[in-house]
Amino acid sequence: MKKKNLIGVIVLALACCLFMTATCITEGIPEREWPETGLQIVENEEITAGESAIGFVAKVKIGWNLGNTLDGSPNETSWGNPKTTKAMITAIKEAGFNTIRIPVSWSSHAPKPNYTIDSAWMNRVKEVVGYAVDNNLYIILNSHHDNSIFKLHDNELEESKKALQSIWSQIAETFKNYNYNLIFEGLNEPRTEGSQNEWNGGTAEERNNLNALHQLFVDTVRATGGNNEKRILMIPTYAASASSTAMSALTIPDDPTNSVKKIIVSLHSYVPNDFTFPWGNAKTWSKSSGTSSINSFFNSANTTFITGKGVPVIAGEFGAVNKDNEDARAEWAEYYVSYGKSKGIPCVLWDNGAFTGSGELFGFLDRRNNTFPYQKLHTGLMLGAGVAIETE
Repeated sequence: MKKKNLIGVIVLALACCLFMTATCITEGIPEREWPETGLQIVENEEITAGESAIGFVAKVKIGWNLGNTLDGSPNETSWGNPKTTKAMITAIKEAGFNTIRIPVSWSSHAPKPNYTIDSAWMNRVKEVVGYAVDNNLYIILNSHHDNSIFKLHDNELEESKKALQSIWSQIAETFKNYNYNLIFEGLNEPRTEGSQNEWNGGTAEERNNLNALHQLFVDTVRATGGNNEKRILMIPTYAASASSTAMSALTIPDDPTNSVKKIIVSLHSYVPNDFTFPWGNAKTWSKSSGTSSINSFFNSANTTFITGKGVPVIAGEFGAVNKDNEDARAEWAEYYVSYGKSKGIPCVLWDNGAFTGSGELFGFLDRRNNTFPYQKLHTGLMLGAGVAIETE
């Protein structure tokens, strides 16, 4: 009996030693050794006049936002980013992105009462769009940070309609002969800024008026003719929110001149918020505990629009700020993009160009030297989108 107890003690001691050794060895090592990968860059197919919105979205693998640039005020360098060059957009193409979203603020360049867009500003937007065209990217051109003129209360609606019709008539006229690889997104995160319901679906009044603006957007673009008669268009929910209130209230505009559906819904989701936003405390993320909000977002969007209405969805913005936690961000990005892909929803990374200081450090492409400082994050994004394959 004593001999058996002694053996048991020895075995237990050995097991403890082995456990402690393993713990010491693995302590400080990232959860995953990121593999060597190669990019499978396939040239985009040209979208045809008869292509449906569903067909277009199926061709979007992963996208990138030219954030805090043309959406700046009064000019594209106002938020500290350098002037956009063709080399920047080429770097994005060579990094595996096949889609670019170009946010543009028009309101500071289109004064009342007629909202006529300054010709120099329009020409600069055309120049940047041209960089994307030359790189054969799918292009989403929008109106961004223009809530000061596109308001949603009843007493402001008529002026908002006047502004929207004027601005989108000019944009649509300028780009009407561009091919169908270019799509228009009428509004970005439309909402009443500073209101009680700003980020949780707004009020019934605001949601109804937003639907009216979406219909006017579609009608205005179609009326300019040319390729705009068949161009694919994108509309957001209130604040581009994925809340059930915002999604259920969105009315898909009538588009009687088209026999196939040409409308895409845009949603933005930075989840889980505690991990993705600078004010959140979480620096770590894992599949075992961090997927529920991601799954819920994509499942709800799929059920509400794709299977529910036959209308495709693009996650027009997503991202996680740098908290000196690249391994965690890379794991999160791979899962986020791959789960979206599994639900038929491609994702467009938000990149505001910010790498230093504090706050919203969503920088991804270093636009001063056209490099990607976060290689693991890049790998995670491309693996999730199915653009990268492991070569080890």
